Amino acid sequence: MNIGEAAARTGLPAKTIRYYEEIRLIQPHRAENGYRSFDEKDLHKLSFLARARALGFSIEDCRMLLALYEDETRASADVKRVAEGHLKRIDQKIADLEAMRATLSELVEACAGDHRPDCPILKGLSGQSAGLQG
Repeated sequence: MNIGEAAARTGLPAKTIRYYEEIRLIQPHRAENGYRSFDEKDLHKLSFLARARALGFSIEDCRMLLALYEDETRASADVKRVAEGHLKRIDQKIADLEAMRATLSELVEACAGDHRPDCPILKGLSGQSAGLQG
């Protein structure tokens, strides 16, 4: 099947599929005329990559997970190690977002939001003390 059909069946844009080929995550067959030809195995890999990317795995993590998926002698500990590393990065992002939210919430709370020019939000963003701990 051609790239348009592969895109429709996997839900991935054709541009993404071309990118995955460019970085060698997939290697569809090329006909004599140069057109890509995708088989069921290619579709399965594309669906695998779509799900992994939807969970936020990096391209390199996807490359590793795909290699592990295809390796029937793999150790599940290797797969778990990749997933645990990603989970730690997610937890750190959540902690960073919570800290950002707390700081912004304090700035918003400190701002009167009236006609006066004094604004703790702008002071806080400029690095001036806005009466916040930080």
